[in-house]
Amino acid sequence: MSTPGKPSLNPHPVPAVRLRGVVRSIREGEVLHTVLAGVDLDLGRGRSAAVVGRSGSGKSTLLHLMAGLDQPDGGVIEVEGIDLLGLSESRRTALRRDRIGFVFQSFHLLPALTVAENVALPLELAGRMDAAGRARVAELLQRVGLAGRADSNPDVLSGGEQQRVAVARALVNQPALLLCDEPTGNLDEAAAAQVMDLLERARSETGCAVLVVTHDAATAARCQQVLRLEAGRLSEVAR
Repeated sequence: MSTPGKPSLNPHPVPAVRLRGVVRSIREGEVLHTVLAGVDLDLGRGRSAAVVGRSGSGKSTLLHLMAGLDQPDGGVIEVEGIDLLGLSESRRTALRRDRIGFVFQSFHLLPALTVAENVALPLELAGRMDAAGRARVAELLQRVGLAGRADSNPDVLSGGEQQRVAVARALVNQPALLLCDEPTGNLDEAAAAQVMDLLERARSETGCAVLVVTHDAATAARCQQVLRLEAGRLSEVAR
């Protein structure tokens, strides 16, 4: 118990994401493949972790389950203490929109929208694109070094610049959990380092939890914890 008048030593006692005994199998024809065989994970606010493993080991499946985009065959998945499996589809969508940010390898920017409009899209969908929302978009573009490209379209940006826009978009709703699927996979070494700098700054300044799926050893090494997904289970990699 914290002392009255003093801040708690742990301001976020509930993990940003918690998994217990998560199982997921995928059927291919008559064959049932076990992808996740009882995954346990706790990732607290303000922490970062990388998940590594061979292609096809289930890393992206794991991210989709944590985001509520897919459902496990068994187990518990909680985001900020909320059981995803106990939510209706509409409430799960709202939680994903408001409390979870995504960064993908292929950016997923909308070419018909400007840079600023892409960053603002989650706010528009949530009905929060007011003066505070516009200020938030401007602040994030400044933070990622693209304030001067707000009115540009994504196709005139470099790959590294597009990924920085994607990071800004993922952060605009101030998520508790930031899920990153190979965020540096299409970038050169310098651009990859810039993106990881942004993710680290977001973690340290906003207290969000950052989970990065990656094949790149340098990217994984930037995270506080490295986990290997193998034979359907997570284990910590000694460093």
